[in-house]
Amino acid sequence: MADVIGIGLSPKRKEDLRFITGRGNYVADIKRPNMAIGVFVRSSHAHAIIISIDVTAALTQPGVKAIFTGEDLKADNVGGLPVGWGIRGKDGSPMNEPPHPPLATGKVRYVGDAVAFVVAETQEQAEEAAALVEVDYDVLPAVVGVVEALQPGAPQIYDDVPNNLCCDWDLGDAEAVERAFQTADHVTHIELVNQRLVGNPMEPRAAIGEYDFANGQYTLWTTSQFPHVVRLLMGEMVLHIPQHKLRVVAPDVGGGFGVKQFHYAEEAIVTWAAGKLGGAVKWVCQRSEGFISDAHGRDHVTEAELALDASGKFLAIRVKTYANMGGYLSTFGPNIPTNLYAPLLSGVYIVPSIYCEVKVVFTNTVPVDAYRGAGRPEATFVVERLVDTAALEMGIDKIEIRRRNIIPREAYPYQTPMLIEYDSGDPGACLERAEVLADVAGFEGRRSEAASRGKYRGLGISTYVEACGLAPSRLAGSLGARGGLYESATVRVHPSGAITVLIGTHNHGQGHETTFAQIVSERLGVPFENIDVVFGDTDKVQFGMGTYGSRSLVVGGSALNKASDKVIMKGRKIAAHQFEASLEDVIFENGEFSVAGTDKKKSFVEIAGSAYVPFDFPLETLEPGLEEQAYYDPVNFTYPGGAHFCEVEIDPDTGIVNLQRYTAVDDVGTIINPMIVEGQLHGGIVQGIGQALFEHGVYDDAGQLLSGSFMDYCMPRADNLPQIVVEPLSTMCAHTPMGVKGCGECGTIGSPAAVISAVVDALRPLGVTHVDMPAAPNRIWNIIRNSRARLAAE
Repeated sequence: MADVIGIGLSPKRKEDLRFITGRGNYVADIKRPNMAIGVFVRSSHAHAIIISIDVTAALTQPGVKAIFTGEDLKADNVGGLPVGWGIRGKDGSPMNEPPHPPLATGKVRYVGDAVAFVVAETQEQAEEAAALVEVDYDVLPAVVGVVEALQPGAPQIYDDVPNNLCCDWDLGDAEAVERAFQTADHVTHIELVNQRLVGNPMEPRAAIGEYDFANGQYTLWTTSQFPHVVRLLMGEMVLHIPQHKLRVVAPDVGGGFGVKQFHYAEEAIVTWAAGKLGGAVKWVCQRSEGFISDAHGRDHVTEAELALDASGKFLAIRVKTYANMGGYLSTFGPNIPTNLYAPLLSGVYIVPSIYCEVKVVFTNTVPVDAYRGAGRPEATFVVERLVDTAALEMGIDKIEIRRRNIIPREAYPYQTPMLIEYDSGDPGACLERAEVLADVAGFEGRRSEAASRGKYRGLGISTYVEACGLAPSRLAGSLGARGGLYESATVRVHPSGAITVLIGTHNHGQGHETTFAQIVSERLGVPFENIDVVFGDTDKVQFGMGTYGSRSLVVGGSALNKASDKVIMKGRKIAAHQFEASLEDVIFENGEFSVAGTDKKKSFVEIAGSAYVPFDFPLETLEPGLEEQAYYDPVNFTYPGGAHFCEVEIDPDTGIVNLQRYTAVDDVGTIINPMIVEGQLHGGIVQGIGQALFEHGVYDDAGQLLSGSFMDYCMPRADNLPQIVVEPLSTMCAHTPMGVKGCGECGTIGSPAAVISAVVDALRPLGVTHVDMPAAPNRIWNIIRNSRARLAAE
């Protein structure tokens, strides 16, 4: 028998059956009639002038249909890739925003910059022809380091962008911070690197463009986290296709992590090429190609200071960050190291004054944009490294220094000095519970036992808060967003009482089909299995902003809740008419409409059926049908947070860091599906561990990516991980309808700082106070060797 499965339960995920039985429908699986295959010719140089592109030999190859260059696109008035977020400098001037052509013209600016697109009948034919495209380059000096790019005499990537500086941005009260530092009893100073990461979702990017001459309709199938936004950006600004003539479909997508959030050149090129050739053109990214064409993440160099009084109370924080944008501005690139970074530098602490300066810089590297957490892991890492270092320098226990400065529950809502107001939270309770679960009291015994085996053991901690549920439009617009960040949902009730939900977010692994069905099942009393969730198709679903920034449940789920409210109201009107009762007397609960104080009642299914058989409806006041749509634009971000503890053991002979224990207590608000939340936290923690210990996008001085394959770019594996203990300890969001806060990025935000804290703690007997990420064996082995030599010399 079908059951109502509502909020707080953990049913099996609806979407998993098709995935585990091989029935997922990914872009690479899609075949269209007479479909051609495209391959990109990409620059092997990081910085060079394009002298000429000779396609003569390539065009003679079997099966080749066409070869396009940037000049072809320019001649057809194809626009550059747009930037969805603009920032302004300290003086109010707009950021430098040079054009980003879909295919390079005149110059290439990173290894992987596309210069030509070869279309043939088969993949093999396209690859063979692409190898014969001859590009004559005048190679120029390259610059890959974000600090080096600002130095006098550095290679200039754009003629009209002096010193490669996109923007010199700041936030906070510099004068108040300076006064605080002048009166401080102690100042902690750190320098650190938040290294470049490559997202590497399980499914590489892919796109199919198709043109139908009969109706002038374009269709793009793409691995995207926000198909409606791709349609808007690509249609309006790049290809100049009317919105009603462009359909964008994002079917099953095998992981995104931010990498698939942006509008990429390949999407526009296959769509444009399809129009030129009058059919369908498909491109599937190869893994090695993805390393040099997917947007990268992080890549900050930071100097930071924390001012404290004699008791260890925080007085002020001052931060200067250099943020790498790569060779071009990606869709949201400028927003990540500014608006999603600096406002979180207060962390979970009372810090009276904060000032942050960010220099946003171009280099000859792959463009940088959002990667899971997007600005918030970087901010948390800076704050938590400052706190740990200050505790060490002042001789205060690192848990105790946090207790002295943490925002108490009774202080919420708490206005930070950096624009935002935390509406709810209890970071002190999260810290206390995590301390118990991690058995901090027994740690010194475990450290002594490890020392008896010649190992270094360390205990790390990280507290964090993030701003997520990306919206609200009004605040985002004031910070430079070039579009709204609301979300939409439609609840379509069929005559049978079954429901189809049309949601503007996108599901690429998070379990939306399950979570959203649970919300509707609980609100409307409809059996879980009678609810379908549709997403990812601009011809089927109303305009929505997609999935990123832990916004799907917070913003999309709230829109769905609002649409469900409208369905209930319409059902009450129908029931009131049929019961001949006043609307105020009609109650809906447990899937039934009833009249207060009577035994009159009808099920949701009965009311749904009668909505489509309106024989006696007063049509002047009550329309037939039962379908409602809602848009939700929140008044504030949401602020999940928590406390993470990590325990590591280091082998001094090899430098290998072994994770022994990991504990996380997170405040994510209302939990719809505990199993899915636990899975999200586990996955996020593993990605953060990947940054802390393994992953690093490394360039040489010529701009060649040295870590361009899984032979050189190390990803975390199951055998690298301990048992991860996660436990929620939630306060409810004060402004979302269901009290939800979001959880998709929490693990990635809290874990890097916790792991590095543990590594530094393990090496503390050697006088080590900081270790940059990744704490890979060669780096740790050298630190141990050099530290031992220094101690011996002393």
